Amino acid sequence: MRIGITFDLVPVVASADGPDDRYEEFDKPQTIEALAAVLRGEGHDVVLLGDGREFLHRVLADPPDFVWNLAEGEGGGRNREARVPAVLEMLGIPYSGSDPLTLAAALDKGVAKRLVADSVAVPKGFSFPAGLSSRAVGSLMHHAGLWEGADQWIVKPCFEGSSKGIRARCIADTHEEAVELYMVLSGDYGQPVLIEEFIAGDEVTVGIVGNGDGAEVIGAMRIRPKTPDSRFVYSIEVKRDWDERVAYETPAQLSADVMKHLIRSALGAYVALGCRDLARIDFRIRDGVPYFIEANPLPGLAPDWSDLIILAGGMGISYADMIRKVLRVALLRVGLEPISRARVGL
Repeated sequence: MRIGITFDLVPVVASADGPDDRYEEFDKPQTIEALAAVLRGEGHDVVLLGDGREFLHRVLADPPDFVWNLAEGEGGGRNREARVPAVLEMLGIPYSGSDPLTLAAALDKGVAKRLVADSVAVPKGFSFPAGLSSRAVGSLMHHAGLWEGADQWIVKPCFEGSSKGIRARCIADTHEEAVELYMVLSGDYGQPVLIEEFIAGDEVTVGIVGNGDGAEVIGAMRIRPKTPDSRFVYSIEVKRDWDERVAYETPAQLSADVMKHLIRSALGAYVALGCRDLARIDFRIRDGVPYFIEANPLPGLAPDWSDLIILAGGMGISYADMIRKVLRVALLRVGLEPISRARVGL
């Protein structure tokens, strides 16, 4: 089978315009090479499609049989991750992962929380449009009831992943600090800003693979600061220095009741958002209750540092087996010949 890979690469020379985490979600060449190597090892012919105009030219000139989608999309809009799947659907080319609607909805943190609220616990929060005055933000926070029942708030861009815009100083202890953080993020990212109740507790991420009744949790990983910190946030600074600042505990050492609640919540969010093939769902756990933070239906697959791959490794699933596992469920979903169960290790 001829499999195309769509992706965005970290530029060799990054633009100085905008925040320094502008390309944080983009892949390095090693990631694309590692993925391609596994696919070639399964006997497939692999073509690199890239993203943007390059992708359009290549997919129109010589359409592949199937596409493994890793493209994050340029810019800061909430539809950027949906562009490549939308083109592939228009052309009738099957691809891995979630559809355009799920990718767009999950990228918008406010929309995602509203969609999963009937299935899981969510922090109290509100998405504030970009470009408001500080007075308008304060007034809206009051009318949204964000002052009630919360001592701290976390402030972050609505349409970003990989902790973009989530800095060491993203927790507000006062109304004035929350408004100040909004003003900075609104100016830097030019998109709505989410202000929500800060859930002090364990940071846990859950990996899911599969579709429909076959969707399964492959494991849960707790992200623990090496220096205890009640205000710990998995910020961009922490992720860039993860080997020194956090310990990844897989499987997460949680009580049986909390783990059961966590798995039920993760699968509930996965289904509510319409995720397909794979996703990573993030939670904060307070008083035994998992609170949904966000879903990533387009998780990073870097072999050495992506959270989903670290989680899988902690559960005894090698990088190659993880890729084979996702490939199999994706091919089964679209009705193409899957690789053998024996080779996936199932």
